[in-house]
Amino acid sequence: MASAHRKFWGWGTEDQTATPDERALITKALGARFQTALPTPVAPPKVEEIVLPASRLSTPANLKRIATTDPRERLIHAYGKSFPDSVRMFQRHVPHPPDVVVYPESDADIAAALDWASSAGAAVVPFGGGSSVVGGVECDVGGSYKGVITIDLARLDRVLEIDRQSRAARIQAGTYGPALEAQLKPHGLTLRHFPQSFEFSTLGGWIATRSGGHYATLYTHIDDFVQSLRVVTPAGTIETRRLPGSGAGPQPERLFLGSEGIFGIITEAWMRVQDAPKFRASATAKFADFFAGARAARALGQAGLYPSNCRLIDAAEAAGTGAGDGSAALLVLGFEGADHPLDAWMARALELVRDHGGNVEQPKAPSAHREGAAGAWRNAFLRAPYYREVMVPLGLIVDTFETAITWDKFEGFHTTITSRMQDVLKRVTGKPGSVTCRFTHVYPDGPAPYFTFQALGRFEALIDQWRTIKEAANDLVISAGGTITHHHAVGRDHRSGYVRECPQLFADALRAAKSRLDPQGLLNPGVLIDPTDRSVGIRGAMAPS
Repeated sequence: MASAHRKFWGWGTEDQTATPDERALITKALGARFQTALPTPVAPPKVEEIVLPASRLSTPANLKRIATTDPRERLIHAYGKSFPDSVRMFQRHVPHPPDVVVYPESDADIAAALDWASSAGAAVVPFGGGSSVVGGVECDVGGSYKGVITIDLARLDRVLEIDRQSRAARIQAGTYGPALEAQLKPHGLTLRHFPQSFEFSTLGGWIATRSGGHYATLYTHIDDFVQSLRVVTPAGTIETRRLPGSGAGPQPERLFLGSEGIFGIITEAWMRVQDAPKFRASATAKFADFFAGARAARALGQAGLYPSNCRLIDAAEAAGTGAGDGSAALLVLGFEGADHPLDAWMARALELVRDHGGNVEQPKAPSAHREGAAGAWRNAFLRAPYYREVMVPLGLIVDTFETAITWDKFEGFHTTITSRMQDVLKRVTGKPGSVTCRFTHVYPDGPAPYFTFQALGRFEALIDQWRTIKEAANDLVISAGGTITHHHAVGRDHRSGYVRECPQLFADALRAAKSRLDPQGLLNPGVLIDPTDRSVGIRGAMAPS
């Protein structure tokens, strides 16, 4: 993945964007929805339009071959891909880019970069694909550091070893999703972990953020595939033992799953892989009532069928993506496997769906998930990141938050979140907004609801308006009993909720671990927890008290 071709202001590469037809359709739809004339959109920024502060760091001779202070590189690594990140780029506001970007080619390069950071008093931000939507690669680290070094693992991009007998592969952490799958394919293998960011995210990023993949049940998180890890920390290198399972105390690799780069930099992992699927079965069903669809999803999650797809989409979101007319919630159901036909599994699943009032569309060909209502939703889902660069310049506030909640609390939770968020949107913007919901994953004990909100704001005030809305969402989710994040990670934007969710004694234990592995508090300051005795930068109202 050549970072020079990546957009620094939006999703994808510079030749990937919303089409003129998509732009016209979005603008027309938004104007009709909010019954107002939309402002003339701001053009995407150019590198030369953004004045960056001079680099504060001088790269040592042993790292010059892999380090750069090129303005475009600094811009690409300044922010992630969240709504406020996009707004700040369109507003040409980048006061805290990294001083230097380093592209290590080995563990030794990373160790050298960490040694340099230690001697220079600089913070270090690990960078995979930069697809964080929660402030996970932010470079505003406060005044107690003398600079910021971003370490981009893009050159650590190979599948190093395959154990076909155990179905496992040793993979470097900077390997992007498409390259990872391409290297496994000749062996008839797949990791089969497809987050929405798949094309522009890396294995190391997935592990560090406990990424959620496309499997709706059973193998829902990257955790399920991690066999062992290799991590370079400021205090030394840790490599965990490769085993199918162990009862020998707490598993050491679990400390680094979801650690968001605060303990060390993951450089490679042995991953459990699978035979590529040969059998697929797909179907869709409509429910007049979203909660009836939720009860069907619960039955499917508790039946031991383990569908690969069990995505419930509310009527409003189905309509907004062209997958429905707004009269019914849509359940997209799928199974896949490498060993045996799936007809019996699908037949039982459809019985459960019908038992809960679902109107089933007859199962189609294996490509059914790319056709009809399911195909329309899938296409909108994959194109959505490109639409942000159309919506932001028009002043639209559009963002998401995801969580998980037990089944016994879900209906009340959903009612509270949607009604209260609609009140928040109107209070902040002065106009009615919209809140929709879908399930991304389904567990026997509860769903993972994913909420999307939209409201028309003012371009010059978008950051403040978004911040007020986001903080309200964080508070509502925690107060109503959900987790602050199911798969987007904590970063900076979810800190206020994580502080309330994480037991204080456990947070103290995390700080103790950080003090041992990263004694100077160099790694990713402001993310997840604060290093001891450091003043760090956190995105405004996102900071915990």
